[in-house]
Amino acid sequence: MTSNPDFDLFQLADEHNELRAAIRSLCEKEIAPYAADVDEHERYPAEALKALTGSGFNAVHVPDEYDGQGADSVAACIVVEEVARVCASSSLIPGVNKLGTMGLILNGSEELKKQVLPAIASGEAMASYALSEREAGSDPASMRTRAKADGEDWILNGSKCWITNGGQSTWYTVMAVTDADKGANGTSAFMVHKDDEGFTVGPTEKKLGIKGSPTAELYFESCRIPGDRIIGEPGTGFKTALETLDHTRPTIGAQAVGIAQGALDAAIDYTKDRKQFGKSVSQFQGVQFMLAEMAMKIEAARLMVYHSAARAERGEKGLAFIASAAKCFASDVAMEVTTDAVQLFGGAGYTRDFPVERMMRDAKITQIYEGTNQIQRVVMARSLLR
Repeated sequence: MTSNPDFDLFQLADEHNELRAAIRSLCEKEIAPYAADVDEHERYPAEALKALTGSGFNAVHVPDEYDGQGADSVAACIVVEEVARVCASSSLIPGVNKLGTMGLILNGSEELKKQVLPAIASGEAMASYALSEREAGSDPASMRTRAKADGEDWILNGSKCWITNGGQSTWYTVMAVTDADKGANGTSAFMVHKDDEGFTVGPTEKKLGIKGSPTAELYFESCRIPGDRIIGEPGTGFKTALETLDHTRPTIGAQAVGIAQGALDAAIDYTKDRKQFGKSVSQFQGVQFMLAEMAMKIEAARLMVYHSAARAERGEKGLAFIASAAKCFASDVAMEVTTDAVQLFGGAGYTRDFPVERMMRDAKITQIYEGTNQIQRVVMARSLLR
């Protein structure tokens, strides 16, 4: 699929509609049947990985010059959205592959791109993003992980937490301080390989949702990496981190839209089938109003996500507001819609016999990771007042 940043925002190109049909069919047949089991047993969605890799949907964002599909940002959002519609954990395979490589794509050297990206595109490798620390979540400028030049190499010491797909990925984009006297301008970005000396993955977290995607700590104990594994120049890491999030926050918005759509679809089917007082529950006006409200908000969120992705694809400047707005609005919608879906299922919605309780749990993290929605509002306000 070739990049097409000039498509009409209000009418997706034929290739986008064809992509949606293809990925939806794949998800229904090869991912949805395992979603409940993945959640119940907190296991990695191996079936989804096999299906996505086999069909080339594991990392559609990788440019074609690195053996990728070269899909545009809206196409990447559609893939994540459709996978999340049936299994949020599985949607983090394409979603985090993009997050873990976006900084490299934006600012990495040609040699480093050739070293990493073809393996990501083929599915031989996966990538994760390592910014957060225990004392540096919403305040990444206070990170403690350090990187020091040692001859032609770099030596990393410190730790990272809340790393999505930690332990499953081969490559990690890691932010570390290279000059503590320069604050945010003293941070640099590096590509760390899972087999690098001094790098280890810690235990996984026990979580409310997205249980099929491991979230782990990373430890760097005199971790030695080659000097050419730095992304961009020393001191540009914080800039790379912010640019990355401008491109990937819409992807989280797409995940949220997918979760919400899956919950709405389930609620429509259930309320049409469920009978009370001699007729379908869906015939009651109170239920109809809830369904209409849910669908309306999903459509608004989807348009905002696609709009932000299209602007990123065009390489526009000043993406911070729209990227944060898309992520924030869509994730708030996902939490509201999934909660309403549970309500529409009544007591059944509170059980694990139906998917909406899982979707409600999965939706919550979209309001938290890649910056809490409180932080998104800070970013938006700063953009407005700048």
